[in-house]
Amino acid sequence: MRKQKGFSLIELLIVVAIILIIAAIAIPNLLKARIAANQASAVGSLRTIVTSEVGYQSSYGTYSADLASLGGAQPCTSSSTTACLIDQTLAGATAAATPKSGYYFTYTPAAGNTAFTVVAEPAAPGQSGDMHYFTDNSGVIRFNASATAKVSDAALQ
Repeated sequence: MRKQKGFSLIELLIVVAIILIIAAIAIPNLLKARIAANQASAVGSLRTIVTSEVGYQSSYGTYSADLASLGGAQPCTSSSTTACLIDQTLAGATAAATPKSGYYFTYTPAAGNTAFTVVAEPAAPGQSGDMHYFTDNSGVIRFNASATAKVSDAALQ
């Protein structure tokens, strides 16, 4: 009799079942980690916007008219319409454009550009992020888990 080499069908099915069990455990954790990374990026982007607005105000005497005014295509020459303070990805991450790390940013200046508010909304709620964020010229970042964040929501700790 010849001895056959290789794995039996049962052995292969057991290996495939183990791989599927491991994948079923790992994939949800991977998605949660991606959401957490997107949310951390959104908070970091809001901090960057506030810091850039302080620099813009010290240079031009008012806050910017829009988010695009804080950016500028490379090579960038600083002016009141292209301040070169944030990158173009963040400057263009409005609801009408491409999100930055799964979030859209809505910038609203006050009359005469004396103040501003910024709202960060997930592009695909539940997939790109679960939280909604808000900040204004005070620099305090606020959050809401279920709806668009506003000035009366809890501050991020």
